[in-house]
Amino acid sequence: MSSSASRRFFLGAATAASAARVWGANDRINMVVVGIGGRGSGHVAAYARMPESRVVALCDVNQAARERAQASLAKANAEKAKEYEDMREAFADPNVDAVSIATPNHWHALASIWAMKAGKDVYCEKPACYNIYEGLKMVEVARETRRMLQIGSQHRSMPFKIKAMQALHQGLIGKIYLAKGLCFKRRVSIGRKPDTPVPSGVNWDLFLGPAPMRPFNELRFRYNWHWFWDTGNGDIGNQGVHEIGICRWGLQDPGWPKTAYSQGGKYAYDDDQETPNTQLACFDYGGREIVFEVRGLLTGGEGSLPPSRRPRPAEGAQPAATPAPLPPQISVKIGNLFYGTEGWAAMGENGFHAFKGESNEIIMEERPERGDSTVEHMRNFLEAVKSRNASHLTDGIENAHLSAGLCHLANISYRTGRKLTLTPGPQFANDPEANRMITREEYRKPYVV
Repeated sequence: MSSSASRRFFLGAATAASAARVWGANDRINMVVVGIGGRGSGHVAAYARMPESRVVALCDVNQAARERAQASLAKANAEKAKEYEDMREAFADPNVDAVSIATPNHWHALASIWAMKAGKDVYCEKPACYNIYEGLKMVEVARETRRMLQIGSQHRSMPFKIKAMQALHQGLIGKIYLAKGLCFKRRVSIGRKPDTPVPSGVNWDLFLGPAPMRPFNELRFRYNWHWFWDTGNGDIGNQGVHEIGICRWGLQDPGWPKTAYSQGGKYAYDDDQETPNTQLACFDYGGREIVFEVRGLLTGGEGSLPPSRRPRPAEGAQPAATPAPLPPQISVKIGNLFYGTEGWAAMGENGFHAFKGESNEIIMEERPERGDSTVEHMRNFLEAVKSRNASHLTDGIENAHLSAGLCHLANISYRTGRKLTLTPGPQFANDPEANRMITREEYRKPYVV
């Protein structure tokens, strides 16, 4: 970043954060999308077709990614956007109102913090943060700057899930004592690849940012960065954070648990992946718990299979003229199970089903609506940008950092090999090794959170 760009960035940070704009109902919010690989390309397409927004800038360390995004805008009949390699220059652009972040996990906190300090509102992909410390700093800066910070937990904006959660909170299956999250997402081996020179058009230093400097390796660059501890959090912090967030939602979003324990391993494969492909985590809240499981290998789902035939009527009872239908077969691979004192419920790709009593009587069924849940979640963010009311966000940073925090607790327990007892802060009782893992051992300058 040039010295003049640096001055512009920090001047923006000093002035734009205090600017108060009154938005009209038909005003369009100017967006910059930061990180325009797989998920980020979806951000570009979504904002380009929403009447509430326009994409005025694109930012990525990869020139080829920026070119693909420009082609996507042209296909949507949108104007050509400015291009930036360094996000700090994009945040200094006075034409940018808000930022949409789809970088790898290790950039989420610093990108969000820089953007908020430059006076921009932020939509950031999940998980909210790469580690516990970063989540706490994001909350702190959002409060200080009064910026909107929405995390990409789009399930929170899905009407059928909202309706299901309202019913659970009202006692649909009694008092919930166990919320279980499942991430049985098939993951094939990533294999092994040698280090190579940095490809033309890629700024490898900016890609690594806060992470340690390492030689370029294709496995650490595209999508597979999820499976290396420098930049990712494994599948529990990738797909899994969605289901952990839904577990917390079902329990009415509790704070930090009393204890956390996780075990598992990287089984079956001999490759370069560092994170586990099989992981079980338990979080104790005192009288209720969250259990989460990752299975990246071949597996069936979980739930309940209905009886092969209807039970016989009680002795002396008259058979019903029309036999009751069998309950639906429930088998969840990516989703949630809730267990209460009066029944149980399942939520997955096929919708929400709740059952009551010994007979598994189905008492509620909700099907997913057609439409794009990410667009609805982004629309919620844009509405909050205009209203300037963070309580309107369906998953703002104040709540979302706790869902990410459970992923980090699990990984710390997994990597230390022991159960963790939490104290306020959060910290870990009598465990210096685990406490050091609340943050990075060292941030690479100048990319310091």
